[in-house]
Amino acid sequence: MRQAAEGCVIEMRDVSKTWGDVGVHNITLQVPAGQIFGVVGPSGCGKTTTIRMLTGVYTPDSGELRVLGATPKTFDKRARERIGYMPQLFVLYPTLTVKENLNFVASLYGMPWFSRRKRLQELLQFVELTQARHTLAEKISGGMKRRLELACALVHDPTLLFADEPTAGVDPVLRGKFWDGFKELQKSGHSLVVTTQYVSEVEYCDQVAVMRRGRLLMIETPEGLRKRAFGGFAVIALHVDPSDEPNTREILSQLPFVAKIESPRNTPQGLLHVYVDDAGTRLPTLIQALGRDPTIDTRTAEEFKPPFDEVFITLMQQADEKDPAGALEAMNE
Repeated sequence: MRQAAEGCVIEMRDVSKTWGDVGVHNITLQVPAGQIFGVVGPSGCGKTTTIRMLTGVYTPDSGELRVLGATPKTFDKRARERIGYMPQLFVLYPTLTVKENLNFVASLYGMPWFSRRKRLQELLQFVELTQARHTLAEKISGGMKRRLELACALVHDPTLLFADEPTAGVDPVLRGKFWDGFKELQKSGHSLVVTTQYVSEVEYCDQVAVMRRGRLLMIETPEGLRKRAFGGFAVIALHVDPSDEPNTREILSQLPFVAKIESPRNTPQGLLHVYVDDAGTRLPTLIQALGRDPTIDTRTAEEFKPPFDEVFITLMQQADEKDPAGALEAMNE
């Protein structure tokens, strides 16, 4: 089992790449070894451009960029053997079979026949393509092509895998299998950078970079993104009998850790959102405080975790409010 290296596998400092008015601007980030690092944002925000710079396909116009301790434009054979790249588009050979495609890519890395044969069997099983190994690539489904792309990116057992929108156009069941596979890779010591157009997939990541119009908005954990959407607070969803709402508000307002109490729109009466610094530690105290008043009927009390689609929309709206000129420009594109 490969042990994850200490430190960071990726370091970017003020990296830019532009074509006229489009591109990415002043990207600064670090990716710790052993993580699944997600990159999410609207179409055209610069996710693929960033990946292509990290893999050496594009050379940055400015800034400092290091991957596994080396500059991508100076990657030697040894450095490239430590990196796997799953592109967004299918770039393999349609007139070769699934296994022939894998075998060809393995030969490019100079893998001896015996170890190559064993590795191909492992990968076909890993991506569940053993039964389709003798089928021409042009005859397999779109989801199977994505799995074949992943197998080819892993054929040389890289330390670091870049996957550019690996689940694009894939059904929800297969998307889940992809992420199960990514988790297996992480457990075996690999580091992964995954871009995605499906915001709900950020829950599988250790950290997430949110991009908008070629710029990095933030880097957060999945839970950190939720807190950002609520102004830096966690939220407890509290449902009480509607007649008890005034007393409930009065009791909660006296708790020093309660920052705000709201009644969400278009929700049942008696449902309150209580803004706190940390829901996990504050929830028991909140329940205890309400329990001292026997007249209050507390129906449910739990941490509120909105879907990441809603979180992402809120974050984009917040960004538009800070940059109204950019929002107007995006609407006119």
